[in-house]
Amino acid sequence: MTLETEAPGAPAPASRPPTPSPAAAPSQARLALRSVRRSIAASAGSGGARLRRAGAAVAAFTAPVTGVISPVGWLVLAGSAVALALAWGLGWIELAFVGATLLAALLVAVPFVFGRMRYRVEIELQPRRVVAGERALGRLVVHNVADAASVPSQLELPVGRGLAEFVIPSIPAGGEHEELFAVPTQRRAVIVAGPAASVRGDQLGLLRREVRWTEPVELFVHPVTARLRPSAAGLVRDLEGEVTKTITNNDISFHALRAYEPGDALRNVHWRTSARTGQLMVRQYEETRRSQLLLVQATSAAHYASDDEFELAVSVLASIGVQVIRDATRLATATDRLRLNTATPTALLDDTSRIESLAQGAAPVRDLVREAAKRVPVPSVLIVVGGSRAPLAEFRAVETVFGSDTQVIVFRAELGAASRITRVGESTVVTVGSLDELPRLVRRVRP
Repeated sequence: MTLETEAPGAPAPASRPPTPSPAAAPSQARLALRSVRRSIAASAGSGGARLRRAGAAVAAFTAPVTGVISPVGWLVLAGSAVALALAWGLGWIELAFVGATLLAALLVAVPFVFGRMRYRVEIELQPRRVVAGERALGRLVVHNVADAASVPSQLELPVGRGLAEFVIPSIPAGGEHEELFAVPTQRRAVIVAGPAASVRGDQLGLLRREVRWTEPVELFVHPVTARLRPSAAGLVRDLEGEVTKTITNNDISFHALRAYEPGDALRNVHWRTSARTGQLMVRQYEETRRSQLLLVQATSAAHYASDDEFELAVSVLASIGVQVIRDATRLATATDRLRLNTATPTALLDDTSRIESLAQGAAPVRDLVREAAKRVPVPSVLIVVGGSRAPLAEFRAVETVFGSDTQVIVFRAELGAASRITRVGESTVVTVGSLDELPRLVRRVRP
């Protein structure tokens, strides 16, 4: 046996690259199948989009016909189709009779939806604004503008969460018919009346055709408010001319003189002192301000023990806000989801009618105040309205949003509790047990 050895210093034989195995190479069949799958998926997607567009076009075209079939009518139509199909497949004459009867009921109902009425309908609410618990009446007037007498019809009018139904008799040409109705106003809300719609259909409710005649009309049910004394005697007194610790170059409260700096207005130069010292000296002032009040209500449902307690908090907010507007103090008012209009007392009360409690998604009180203060000057007085279950720590956290020049007052609605005024940190906390006690509490509060 011969052993071969490499000579010292001889070059090593070059290594050959590994030959790829046939299994590692992509199969032509797999590539073809993948391409076919992609083509089928693209075709299916394009075909589905075309089918959806076609279906939408068909639905729009048939809407005048299918729109008059009520849910009960669709159920009867489906029952008729199933009964006739089973009768065909099973040979049962009884099912054929049932299917034919259901289909005949639909056909008999068709003539009831034909006919056209020419009405002019008016909705009047008197008054348009009431306080919760006061009475409000509505008036529905139907004018026949056709050249002939109208046929009897039925008119439906949604009022809030309810539905009022009126039977309109035959009205002569050019005549009118009037209906009166009461509007429930037990609780604060914005009640929408309308749109009024005439309804034609059969007695079984299989087919139903509606024609709308009016636009919705709003009735504002304002919260109950307490009459407060003018702010000069209470917590929202006018702070006109109150001096702050901020130093400015333009105001009326003189503070000191300082050396002139480039950019200072020449009107602030104190020429007598400048002549005496040999250098230009300018006046400095302590900034004065007029009051800016920020009124905020936390509307998280978790902060209130009941719906009545939430309504008490809204009434506190509205009572304070209305008096501040009457005193011509600058005011900004907001809740978690709503920035209220403070142009007039009526505008504010209209917006308070829209306040609703939030079951979820409410921000912490500190974040609520910070968001509400973004579009207004730094307030001199911040009033936060909340419920009895709101943690006091959330109200204390509000103190960190502004500086020491801002007074923080918290009004906590606690229905049935003894009214009191306490101090928590730098804030004044006013517990309101009933709305009747609010005027007395406001007189006692001093920011």
